[in-house]
This record gives sequence, structure tokens and C-alpha cells, in this order.
Amino acid sequence: MRLVVRGVALLGASTADILIDEGVIREVGTVKAKADRVIDGAGLIALPGLVDLHTHLREPGGEATETILSGSRAAAAGGFTAVHAMANTSPVADTAQRVELVAELGRRAGFVEVRPVGAVTHNLDGAQLADIGEMARSAAAVTVFSDDGRCVGDALLMRRALEYVSTFGGVIAQHAQDPRLTLDGVMHEGAVSSELGLRGWPSVAEESIIARDVLLAEYVGARLHVCHVSTAGSVDVIRWAKRRGIAVTAEVTPHHLLLTDDAARSYDTVFKVNPPLRTQTDVDELRRAVADGTIDIIATDHAPHSAASKDATWQDAPFGMVGLESALSVVQTTLVDTGAISWADVARILSVTPAVIGRVSGYASPLAVGSPANITLVDPAHRENWTVERVRGRSANTPFVGVPTAGRVMATIFRGRETVVDGDVVDDEEMRTL
Repeated sequence: MRLVVRGVALLGASTADILIDEGVIREVGTVKAKADRVIDGAGLIALPGLVDLHTHLREPGGEATETILSGSRAAAAGGFTAVHAMANTSPVADTAQRVELVAELGRRAGFVEVRPVGAVTHNLDGAQLADIGEMARSAAAVTVFSDDGRCVGDALLMRRALEYVSTFGGVIAQHAQDPRLTLDGVMHEGAVSSELGLRGWPSVAEESIIARDVLLAEYVGARLHVCHVSTAGSVDVIRWAKRRGIAVTAEVTPHHLLLTDDAARSYDTVFKVNPPLRTQTDVDELRRAVADGTIDIIATDHAPHSAASKDATWQDAPFGMVGLESALSVVQTTLVDTGAISWADVARILSVTPAVIGRVSGYASPLAVGSPANITLVDPAHRENWTVERVRGRSANTPFVGVPTAGRVMATIFRGRETVVDGDVVDDEEMRTL
């Protein structure tokens, strides 16, 4: 199908038309060719399709809270055209067969490209390396490996993992959490945890692991990626490592750019996340780190949980919140509307750089003729209170219901097909006919 986006704002340029045919951008400028469908791009900004390096799709094993299909729909609603599915499923994605299953289920869903993340250790147990080479050579062609949800705490095992992936250009994505320092911790260790009588989770538990791992990465000449950075001290370590020339990249989640540990005063477990929400000082430093490039990307850490499991005491409830649908709005609110970054920066941190880290081809800014037609159209002037209807996945453990939000994804185009039209996800029957 031939599709034209008419009069849309391009990054670093004036408005233009985009012609899409057979899944490829064929023309950018003034398009006179006839089209099967025309999208009115007036007032919209065209971004390269968003790429999430950190998504929990729960399948296999956790289908009650999310499936690859439902998570793919949520991703499309948020403007994503590629997501990396974390390995902490049941069974764990630690073999070639299991990562190939995840990739195949993503292809069948058809809303986004689903890239499996392989486990670093068998069953995430931190004792023995998983079949990293087999996963890399599999049809899924895994390049990112992580035990996310658990830290690779053994320094020797982490060294071996880094050495292994360095042989084929892979990357280890570390969940930086010293298990001894965070034993029974349920929120940030500080004034609020003391006031509430909840076991604290100190910043140094994250910072010490990052410091160890950047030195290991330097020593063996490997690539390290740090998941969900949450403290000002972690930013200091990463900034030092980059000045030293160490091959480290880092991500921050939208919720760590907006929320603080004060939210725990409500005892609403939707705010219980891993790593925990930190202080305003940490939030301010994380925003500065995104603006100056110390933190390379924003990743959602989309973590679905059932309402029943979250309806528990703070001590007993699981960690995590969903974030695919709300990510771009939070980024606009915290960084774009405050003047910290531009929309071109948004393309870099939510599309181009995560694609480079995860080795997903076809993502560049600005949008160019000959590139795959993975495009997100956002209305930056849109304002509304977030509603639960905006949640397209199976779980609604989000803190943003009823909260005023900025911007909205009006269209998502994945390989030339519209997965979101006028702000609504295309239903499954329609997808099969497109």
C-alpha cells in the first residue's frame, strides 16, 4: 500500500511530505504521487520509530499479566516499532530455542519488531553462564544479554560474560544491585524510609556494582550497558568511565525522571519499583545526565503486574510499573517542555541510540529516502488527563491514571503499515488485512 504523510514537521527542517511504498520511505519533500491513503501531518512531528531496550513481555509463563501480542500493542500505542524483550520469563530465555520462540511470537503479533534479550546465566541463577554463543548464532541473532531483575553479582562470572560477548560485538546489560546491600530493601534508603519504617535500599548498592563493572569492561575490552540508572552517584561513575574511554552506555527510565521516594508516603504499591524511586536531587542529576549525554538512552523497564498482586502491603507487593504507553509523554513533560532537550534529542535517546546499542538496523535521524518506514507521529500540543483506556497491555499498574500529560502518539507506522491510527491501536483483524 502506498501511504503519504502530508505536511508533517521533520526534525531540523520545515514541514514536508513523506511517501511510503512497500515498507520503505521513497520520497521526502513535496510528494505529488497518488496514494492509497493520506495522513494529515499538520501539527505533528515525525520521529524515527521508537526503540525500547528494556521491556518485560512476560511470555512464556506470565501470560496473565502480559503476552507478546498485548505488549506489542502497548508498544505500538506508545510509538515504539522495536522492543527488546527481557529474559526473566518462565522458563528463562537462556537457550537458542527459547529466544527463537520469543522472536517468532513477535513476528506473528506483527505490531513491532521483538528482539529477544538472552540471559547471562542459566535460569538467572548467577552460577553458570547461559548458552550465550548459541543464542547469538541462533535465528534470533541475540546481541544483548541480561539477567535483569537480578544482578550478576559474581565478579569472575561477570568478567567471563563480558569476555564472551566481546568476541562477537555483543553487550551485557547489567542490573546493578548488590544483593547483600539490598537484602529485604523495598524503597530508597533515606529520610522517607526512616519515617515510614520501611527497609531501605542504599544508593551505594547500585553505584558499587557499576564501578566494578566499568573497570571489568575496560580490563577485557568489552561493551557494558547499565540498566535503569537511578542515582546521582551512578551518574558520576558513568561520567568518569566515559571520560576514561570505557565502552559503557546507560539508560534511565521515564519514571526515574519524574517521581521521587516521596510517592511512598501514599503506600500505593504502584510506586514500588526496582531500582526504587530516589530523591529530587537524584532526579535532577538524571535529567542533567540525559541532557549532556552521560546517560545515552531512555528505556521503559515496562513491568506488568496484576491488580491482585499489587493489592498488597508495600513489603509484599512486586516491584515494577508499566511504561510503554506513557514513556514519550513523560519525556516531553520532564525534558522537552522544560527546555532540557530538543525533539532531535528525543529521536536520539528513544530511537537512534537504543537501536545502535541493540544492533537494530534501519533507524536513523533524520528520516531518509531508502530507509525502512518505521515512523512515529506525535502531537506535542495535545493535553489530557491520562485514562486507563490508554493502557493497551494486559496490566494497568501505572501511576499516571488521572494525571495531566503532554503530547500524544497519533500514528505509529511499522515497516510501512499503520499500527496506530488517530491515536488508537489498529485491531488485530485490521492488521491481518493490511
